[in-house]
Amino acid sequence: MLWSMNVILVVQLVLVGLLAGEEFIVRWGVQPAMNALPDDAHLRTRIALVKCLKVVVPMLMLPAVLATAAAFVVAGTGDGFGWRVGGAVALGVFVLASFLGTVPINIGVNDWDPLDPPADWKQVVVRWERIDVLRSSAAIVAFVLSAIAVVQIGR
Repeated sequence: MLWSMNVILVVQLVLVGLLAGEEFIVRWGVQPAMNALPDDAHLRTRIALVKCLKVVVPMLMLPAVLATAAAFVVAGTGDGFGWRVGGAVALGVFVLASFLGTVPINIGVNDWDPLDPPADWKQVVVRWERIDVLRSSAAIVAFVLSAIAVVQIGR
């Protein structure tokens, strides 16, 4: 059981870590760079990024959520339980902020014409960025708390 628990916890950390890393670089690396671009280049880049990340993020999100649930099953209420709960709550905030906030915006952005964007596209981007600060921060917190939970096992 210990071996399988270790494998599940490592897989969970890797998946949540990849998700947090992807969110970190998009929020604090890609987005500021896009904001420095001229409008036409910004629009083309944003649309291309949405088309790519609408595939990549779910490929990380669903397995990360499932692995987090599996970590609860194998590690139980023992060492690190409170940290695991905190990590799971942060991951839940990430998922909710995604599905209730950025995903609906991204669905619209996916269909934008970079030559004829909506009149309010800049306001839409600002709203997306505000929600994304919460999302990316929640993903990072989920990773940090999950890592602390693993370190607590056997202490």
